[in-house]
Amino acid sequence: MNPFITLKSLIFFATTLILLNSCGGIPGADARKYPADPKKRVEQNLKEGRGFKLMDSLENNNRGGVFEFASSNGLWRASLDTIDFMPLSSVNYSGGIIITDWYSENQSPNESIKISIRFLTNEIRSDALDIKVFNRKCKNNLLDCKFIETDGALVTELKKTILKKAAIYKEQDKNKKKK
Repeated sequence: MNPFITLKSLIFFATTLILLNSCGGIPGADARKYPADPKKRVEQNLKEGRGFKLMDSLENNNRGGVFEFASSNGLWRASLDTIDFMPLSSVNYSGGIIITDWYSENQSPNESIKISIRFLTNEIRSDALDIKVFNRKCKNNLLDCKFIETDGALVTELKKTILKKAAIYKEQDKNKKKK
């Protein structure tokens, strides 16, 4: 037996042959099956479900995107109009939430309310809004405060007012589009 060929080298050689044979050839694509133009390759890959597209169109970069601003959403506008007398703490259109700051009238500085409006859908319907009203009653100039969530007539009135205004805004937008 030749001293250059050992058992280890035979095992290595046999294993390498088996692994290369099971790979099915050199990895990569057959160039005859795919177009040379990169844009056409991207289109073909997307049609076949391989890959994804970050932009709507690679060819039309001069075209602007489609944006839906808060002014086009009737519920959003109606909500802001309804609570416009209150200071706002947090407003996030993309997150769909409006939170007011604590508000009190001058007559009772130790009592204040806070309202949060969460938008569940853009459709004008009764279950589109989740409105919460919190009362804060304090003793000794904002010390020793109690916070209570109310779900009474104020929540119902707010929801009714917002939905009515939103319906009016929707009708006005329809009439503008007709003209």
